[in-house]
Amino acid sequence: MKIITRYLLKEITVNVLLITLALIAMFSFFDLIQELENLGQGSYGLGKVILFVILSAPGHVYDVMPVAVLVGCMYSLGQLARYSELIVLRVSGISLYSLATTLLKVGMIFTVITFLIGELITPLSEKMAQRLRIKATDSVIVQDFMSGLWVKDGRSFVNVEEVLADTTLLNIHIYEFDDKFNLRTVSHAEKGLFEDEQWHLKSVSQTHFEKDNNYVKHLDKATWRSLIRPELLNVLLVLPEKMSAWDLYAYIDHLSINKQKTTRYEMALWAKLVYPLASLVMVILALPFAFIQQRATGASTKIFIGIMLGVLYQILNRTFVHLGLLNDWAPAFSAITPTALFLLAGLAMLRHIDRR
Repeated sequence: MKIITRYLLKEITVNVLLITLALIAMFSFFDLIQELENLGQGSYGLGKVILFVILSAPGHVYDVMPVAVLVGCMYSLGQLARYSELIVLRVSGISLYSLATTLLKVGMIFTVITFLIGELITPLSEKMAQRLRIKATDSVIVQDFMSGLWVKDGRSFVNVEEVLADTTLLNIHIYEFDDKFNLRTVSHAEKGLFEDEQWHLKSVSQTHFEKDNNYVKHLDKATWRSLIRPELLNVLLVLPEKMSAWDLYAYIDHLSINKQKTTRYEMALWAKLVYPLASLVMVILALPFAFIQQRATGASTKIFIGIMLGVLYQILNRTFVHLGLLNDWAPAFSAITPTALFLLAGLAMLRHIDRR
């Protein structure tokens, strides 16, 4: 059994890696075509475009890994079935569930790889890629509003018109309220740099509102202690789905402290925890297809079916995320349901094949 396990591990792992490389090459090509539209802006030359595409590749690896595992397993098992090797294994006394256990070892390998890429590599590479493009094209980071970024910080509301790639803040407006929500101070600073656990503001003007007297004070420099940290501003650079679980947890905690809605980020956090397990589900789903029309179904058909199932899985994932946000579903439910449905489908097909 050890020899058979090593043989299956080798065959499936090689095919999964080859399919992963093919998918990454395809997505990187699409990235390159899209980035060529910005070629020539500022210092964004061809070398930096290629570097941006390379830095974006780990994010694609994370996205396509379950699909690659599914297609790779279906192709490998299809080839084994084509040459009757699966039949020989079954006749030798190896049960369907023993094969499934062996395949789960393959799935576990790629589950660990997916988790490590999603936690350690993708957040860093994605941040570097976005900063590279922003610096090269002389752009700034903004959010949904034309007036820039708005953040709630305790009893203060902060408006930052521009955030540079190194998290330097430009044109900062701070509106401070008391515990009765009366406006007490409006501060404006031209620039803010984070050092020694606090923001150092430059060219500051403060308007103070008091009962009997309002006055304006001008300062060349000032310090500002805030719950806002540069790492929290990284959410502007990296999509929630590509942030690390720890960064997501920290940002959710920040939003909770300020009594803001956290559903979007909670859903992304649950997805980060569940998504790597999709590789295990995909090997279970792939196994029954090896015993369906073993000789009539060619390798190209297996690959096509695998890709279509992988696309369906991604569509279900995105659909449940949007439905969850629209209907205020529990984040755990929205993140787990697509993977659970595919797992149930795989187990049901395995049971059907085993009864035949």
